[in-house]
Amino acid sequence: MKAAQINRYGGNEVVEINKNAPAPAVTGGHLLIEVYAAGVNPVDWKIREGYMRQMVPLKFPATLGGDFSGIVAEVGEGVPGFKRGDEIFGQASITRGGSGSFAEFATADVNTTAHKPGILGHVEAAALPLTGVSAWQALVDHIGLSMGKKILIHGGGGGIGSMAIQIARHLGAYVATTVSLKDMEYARELGADEVIDYKNQSFEDILHDYDAVFDTVGGETYTRSYRVLKRGGIIVSMLEQPNQDLMKQYGVKAIGQLTQVTGERLSKLAELADKRVIKVHVEKTFPLEEAKEALAFQQNGHPRGKVVLKIKKE
Repeated sequence: MKAAQINRYGGNEVVEINKNAPAPAVTGGHLLIEVYAAGVNPVDWKIREGYMRQMVPLKFPATLGGDFSGIVAEVGEGVPGFKRGDEIFGQASITRGGSGSFAEFATADVNTTAHKPGILGHVEAAALPLTGVSAWQALVDHIGLSMGKKILIHGGGGGIGSMAIQIARHLGAYVATTVSLKDMEYARELGADEVIDYKNQSFEDILHDYDAVFDTVGGETYTRSYRVLKRGGIIVSMLEQPNQDLMKQYGVKAIGQLTQVTGERLSKLAELADKRVIKVHVEKTFPLEEAKEALAFQQNGHPRGKVVLKIKKE
């Protein structure tokens, strides 16, 4: 089978298309998937560069990719609820017990998969797992967002931020977001009540007494965000760890989120997609052979929404 692999850590120059990679063997608790599409996330180039080697050292050659949508080719022992031919989506990252989704076939732990939203094609479904679960986990599980609460979402034009805006609106919250000038109208279309141009406006001078902040940007944006919160508020960051001094100064709670893609959370997202509560925006697709270009575009292109590899025609 074809697979986008690396034989060492490094930049995009280490990504190779192996046309004769062995198809992964299905084991207990796992599914073998014929991959139709694979979502491209920032974590994919971070794994390529070795940022996570302390946590999950790779065995080379290693197939890149996590998010996928495809069809069950084989069911491992001890896997209830799935059969051959089922359309599924989820995570097949090596860091989560899978074999990597940038390939024509991949294995995935059954606990990181779910039945695909019926309303979505494979390309859109492949864009959903990590971004959608990140937003759901932050807003529902960590923040407990509910009707009438006020939330600031940083990076509203990105994959996670665009999902978070839609989920927050669904939960009945008042949503403010920071985006680039080109994404302001897009953020309004997603349902944001207040849209701030982060380059030309200081969000902390405009927004006050917010219940929550969801940060997908990090750095200075994260530290400035504490000023937006009311006492007893909460900030969840995808990139930063809690700042104890700022927590104490402003009387707020802070969480550094490590997203956990689970079958239960994926099923919730599938339900929201099928009810048309959330829409997936795919900025650009690439064929598997151009995985290197897709990773570069994700890393440097500041895409609106998601980047996806189309691996098999639907």
